[in-house]
Amino acid sequence: MGSAPPRLEISSALGSDEAEDTIKLTLAQKERRRALIVPREHGAWGMLLVPLVTGAAVGLLAGGRIVPVLLLTTAVLALFWLRTPVESWLGTGVVRVQTTKERQLVRSVVMPLVGIAIVSLSALFWGGRDRHLMWLGIIAGVAFAVQIFLKRMGRSTRMAAEMAGALALTSTAPAAYCVTTGRLDARAWALWLVNWLFAADQVHFVWVRIRGARAAGLNEKLNVGWSFLAGQVLLGGMVTVACHLNWLPELTLLAFAPILLRGFAWFAKKHRPIVVRQLGWTEFAHALVFGVLLTAAFGFAL
Repeated sequence: MGSAPPRLEISSALGSDEAEDTIKLTLAQKERRRALIVPREHGAWGMLLVPLVTGAAVGLLAGGRIVPVLLLTTAVLALFWLRTPVESWLGTGVVRVQTTKERQLVRSVVMPLVGIAIVSLSALFWGGRDRHLMWLGIIAGVAFAVQIFLKRMGRSTRMAAEMAGALALTSTAPAAYCVTTGRLDARAWALWLVNWLFAADQVHFVWVRIRGARAAGLNEKLNVGWSFLAGQVLLGGMVTVACHLNWLPELTLLAFAPILLRGFAWFAKKHRPIVVRQLGWTEFAHALVFGVLLTAAFGFAL
């Protein structure tokens, strides 16, 4: 009988250090491939989807149709996902295509997403329906262009750029309401406004928390976050007045209450080290609560 074939292991061909480097390189390559095609702005998903759901829910409660919302959701997700691989392909993103294989990978993702977006939007606009979406798309496109311009101006306009981006992302609220009901009325614009105000407050709060990571006392926090504090007071006052004048449903203020309280409370809390991931999940939870309360506020007003 012949002897059994020798076992082949990575360490037999390479030294243990070389094998570890090879594994690390493979993981790095996988992470890079993922970064080329998968959107990295995790917070943007909330700014995109929560307004879309609230707009659709209010529209359905007003007697709207669900099929157009499904088409819009498909188109929105495809277009949002498309941004990252397109930027990688054009070389305008954080991670850029460098090899032929990477270019093929990006192309294999871009083309199906483009097809999905075209089919979904064509179905929405078939027969001249939902033409109001074009106005919303133009405004959102301008907001995205402003965001790009502000980003290129440097770090001093970074937060303003995120505010402009939030304006574009929250356009899904009036869009969802519009395709559901077939109307682009005052309620649609109100949904966009309140969703953007909420998103803007979140952007400002995260910016303050990161800048004030080492702020220990009230004076230090005020030095860093006085503009955020002023914005909180202004936001609460604006929503209160709008509800009093019946421009917004009276319960809208209740939807803003959790983020207003968490913003004011930060100035009184003892200093704790910031955990960015935990902060992100906390703000996402606030977004979900806001979406539920806002839908209830507009639903009761119907």
